[in-house]
Amino acid sequence: MRMLKWRAALAALLGGLALPAGAATGYYLVNVYSDPGQWTLDYKYWNAKSSVGPPIGSPELGVGYGVNSRWYTELYGVTQQDAAQGTQMLSMNWQNDVLLTQGEYPFDLAIHTDVGQYRNRQREGYALEWGPALQTEWWRTQFNANLFFQRDYRTQQGGPTQLTYQWQVRQHWRPLFNFGLQGFGELGRWDHWAARDQQSHRAGPAIFGTLRLGRQFVKYEAAYLFGSNATFSARTFTMRLQLGF
Repeated sequence: MRMLKWRAALAALLGGLALPAGAATGYYLVNVYSDPGQWTLDYKYWNAKSSVGPPIGSPELGVGYGVNSRWYTELYGVTQQDAAQGTQMLSMNWQNDVLLTQGEYPFDLAIHTDVGQYRNRQREGYALEWGPALQTEWWRTQFNANLFFQRDYRTQQGGPTQLTYQWQVRQHWRPLFNFGLQGFGELGRWDHWAARDQQSHRAGPAIFGTLRLGRQFVKYEAAYLFGSNATFSARTFTMRLQLGF
């Protein structure tokens, strides 16, 4: 009985944590500001340990480019790690973030899009994520609020459009070290939210920093999130490292 419960929990976590392909933004805040004319090597990783079952991780590796001061584009691959199936390829994604306003108003508004193609035998098809991203600042404090819609296409597990959110409060202290809070969540169908115990919400402390060496730069961020993943109580570590050249 305990083994059956463990397997059921693992299956639910694998389904809830990894899907859809754009769900990586459930662990990393989308920042829509680019470094014009610069290429970026982007490594991301998250690891979640739930109250039931073994930990699950997901390394990602991508290459991005700042087309101009308003447009950032990136192509990246997503893999998944778990004790039952090891490491396997999950999807290839193409992300684009375009600023619609840039200083004209007290806040900046951008449109985020992410198109993913599944590369997993157990799941085929496409995923689409899109939505607005907002940022504003007060003195040295930066505020972000993003609202994204996600949907799978041509997949057996495809269904209605889902609604997710992100938020961040970041205190700019020194270029090499900032600190703040991040939060992420999945609410269910965009037009009919799931019951409270079927939603996922997680938040926690985060650190950030940037080291610039001429035109080259290194950016990092890391967070430790408390809350729920796929309705299970979980603690999640996330990190992102960007090398610009």
